[in-house]
Amino acid sequence: MAVTKDKSAQLRYLIPLALASGVIPAGTQASEDTIVVRKQASGTAFGGNDARQANVGLLGNRDALNTPFSISGFTSQYIEDRQAKSLGEVLQNDPSVQVTSPTGGILDSFSIRGFPIGEGNIGEIALNGIYSVAPNYQLLPQYLERVEVLKGPGSGLYGMSPNGGVGGVINAVTKRATAEDITRLSTTWESDDQFGGYMDVGRLGQTQNGDIWGMRFNGGGSGGDMRLDNTSKRSALGALALDYISGGFRTSVDVIDQYQRVNSPNRPFTAAAGISVPSAPNGKTNIAQQGMWWTIKDQGALLRTEYDVNDSLTLFANAGGSRSEVARLSEQTGNIINERGDVTSQLTNFRFNVDRYTLETGARGSFTTGSIEHLMTLQTSYYHDRLAVGSTRGATLSSNIYSPIEVDVDKPGTPDRVPKTSSTQLTGVALADTLTFWDSKVDVIPGVRFQQIGSDNFAANGSRSASYDESAFTPMLGLVYRPWQQVSLYANYIEGLSKGDVAPGTARNAGQVMSPYRSRQYEVGVKYDAGKLLSSLSLFQITRPSGALDSNNNFTDNSEQRNRGVELNLSGEPLDGLRLQGNLALIDAELTKSPRPGVRGNDPVGVAPVRASAGAEYDLPALRGVSVNSQLNYSDKQYIDQANAQRIGSWTTVDMGAAYKTRIYGKNTVFHFDVRNVFDRDYWTGVASYGTFVQGAPRTFLASMSVDF
Repeated sequence: MAVTKDKSAQLRYLIPLALASGVIPAGTQASEDTIVVRKQASGTAFGGNDARQANVGLLGNRDALNTPFSISGFTSQYIEDRQAKSLGEVLQNDPSVQVTSPTGGILDSFSIRGFPIGEGNIGEIALNGIYSVAPNYQLLPQYLERVEVLKGPGSGLYGMSPNGGVGGVINAVTKRATAEDITRLSTTWESDDQFGGYMDVGRLGQTQNGDIWGMRFNGGGSGGDMRLDNTSKRSALGALALDYISGGFRTSVDVIDQYQRVNSPNRPFTAAAGISVPSAPNGKTNIAQQGMWWTIKDQGALLRTEYDVNDSLTLFANAGGSRSEVARLSEQTGNIINERGDVTSQLTNFRFNVDRYTLETGARGSFTTGSIEHLMTLQTSYYHDRLAVGSTRGATLSSNIYSPIEVDVDKPGTPDRVPKTSSTQLTGVALADTLTFWDSKVDVIPGVRFQQIGSDNFAANGSRSASYDESAFTPMLGLVYRPWQQVSLYANYIEGLSKGDVAPGTARNAGQVMSPYRSRQYEVGVKYDAGKLLSSLSLFQITRPSGALDSNNNFTDNSEQRNRGVELNLSGEPLDGLRLQGNLALIDAELTKSPRPGVRGNDPVGVAPVRASAGAEYDLPALRGVSVNSQLNYSDKQYIDQANAQRIGSWTTVDMGAAYKTRIYGKNTVFHFDVRNVFDRDYWTGVASYGTFVQGAPRTFLASMSVDF
């Protein structure tokens, strides 16, 4: 039975709701614009690491071969096979994406094509194509159907990123009900003693008058000691996705609830000027004091609706929002003060409250002019966020990265207030048209977005300390040419938008507002999809301006970073039972403009010139149902300062694992066992744009079992 359906709905809150779902009928799967309920695709390339379909924001859901942008995708099968516990672990094998946050840290932050994503206190991860709904700091992946990475600026497609990120867009797509009932129980274990249990339930039903509804629930949690010394973690999640279709009307709801607590959390480091960065300590070593902790509570909801006026015109309206509450008593970023690894850090008791919401509406229509087919989308959107921060500071601690020192210290008390510190409003109007002609071999996609940016900062007494109100147009142009069915050539020009700086109080022009910073990308590439083989090659250039004080103490937009790169991705099954993938990212990054002497022409902070990954998965013919896999990741050196005087070294890690698929008492059962960082390599991994760097994770063992009922 082929059925039709629409979008997302999720609520989750552990076992009680999951058990209640057992009385609800059968499953649905959601796309974004077309909504067809069908069997879930398992993915063909290397355990579900493929990008055959993607949400491209304003352009809706598109086949990757017909998309004029570089996109990588990771399916739920890939997430399960790799036993990923965080978004960073999902994306760590994509060399274009660098994880810049520590294992056990409070957030997932990234660098895409050499530009930061998710480094601030306002989240930049889209959920089902919309900002403001995904958990603000760290997203747990158990309820995701796939994760998509659009590489390059995405303002024209998704609107301005809340933190102004221009390297790319990470979009998390939630699981939907499918045409087959799903009832899956999973148990997990991670060294040292981290145990977890999860439930995945999906049902699809049809009323007597033909209306269709679907439900998908994911819930569970984990707890116990982590591999990092003195560190333990507890987490719980619940996610519910509901869908309803009646004639030409489609609606969906997603509700998400997450909770995480980490004791003795790991923190990133900085290095004092003038010293060489010491060698990394063992990955298990943790300078965090006993009694340090953080907790995060995330709740979010998303409503999507569509209505087909006729076969050629669809109206849509979406609304979503979230709230995140963070409590943290821990050391701030540790500053390594000498090459012996001595480090200082300050105890701080923080409270963060982050509230966000998005409203959008528009129309999507198709028509023909002569021999040209059009698919046009008009969209208006409004995004709002509010950040409140309270803190009390305590003692400064001294320790050593190789031999941590445990001390008794008075802990700073809980902040009396959590005052509003900033709020931002992003208002946009966007128009895009896909023109298809020449026997459907050519797509030309022009588009433009008008973005109004309003932002206010507030002093501790509640008074407005700074205000920002600017606007800009960001155009885009994409081209796809399909000379053969399996091959597409593409090119794009697209702009990214970031809020311009406000000149600091020390500048001669203190308080002056810079116009929005406009990043520009030029990209060409080729994609090949032969069923069992996926490959792509892209060449790109991105320039991003920024501001700095000049020699006359004026603050202006006088700086620029330019990243030129080549990306090669191969994934497929050359022989039955043998799946391979190989990815390479080469980036020639340069600070092309700067008022600082000796900086112009240097490498930017945190950009590795070479990153690569290779993996293999093999079904053992002698052992039915058994497969083995291996993954190798390499990262080149990275500078932690613009003067290029300090850097972390290159590193290589190897992961290995095995899976066994069988039937127990007639139930499909899968066992996984994996070892990450097999050789227990000690290394510094990614560098954030502001110069912090983090320990690589130590050798870690993982195991899981899932049963379909």
